[in-house]
Amino acid sequence: MALTARDLMTTDVETVAPDDEISEVLTKLSRRDFTGFPVVDGTDLVGVVTEHDLVDIFQPSGRTLYVPFGLPPFLESLTYALDLSWDELDVELDLVKNAGRPIREVMSRDVRTIGPDAPIDDVLAVLVDEDEDVNRIPVVEDGVLVGIVARQDVLGAIYRERTADAADSE
Repeated sequence: MALTARDLMTTDVETVAPDDEISEVLTKLSRRDFTGFPVVDGTDLVGVVTEHDLVDIFQPSGRTLYVPFGLPPFLESLTYALDLSWDELDVELDLVKNAGRPIREVMSRDVRTIGPDAPIDDVLAVLVDEDEDVNRIPVVEDGVLVGIVARQDVLGAIYRERTADAADSE
C-alpha cells in the first residue's frame, strides 16, 4: 500500500491569522522548532508566512547605493552596489516600524498545497522542486486546512519503510 499525504501529515497544525501582528508572529516563531506558519482565515488557508518573508522586511534595500562606473574603452558602464549600513540600530528601527503591521502584508499568497489523498511521489515532487524552497506543504481538502506535511515527515516515513524492508529480508 502506497503512502499518501494523509499518512504523513500532522493534523494538529499551528496557524496564524491574517490580522495577527508581525511582532506576535515573530515571537511565536521564535518559540517553535519550525520556520513558518500557514495563515488561515477561519478554516480557509489564505497564505503562508515563513522566516524568509519576515526577514525580507529587514533587508536594507533602501540603504544600497548603486554607483555606475565605466572608463573607455568600455561602451557600457558597470554598476557596483554598496551597502551603506545594516547595523543593529537599523534592524531595531525596522522592527519598531513593522511590528504592528498585519501578517497579511508580508505572507505568501501563492501557496503550494496538496490533497490528503496525494501519493508520496506528489509530495516529494513539491519538496524537491528547485524553483521553490518548500519545507512543509499544507494539506487542503475543499479549501480547508486539514494537515501539514513537513520534509522531516517524508524522510522519516522513507527511513522507516527502508529499515522495515531490510529487517524483513534478513
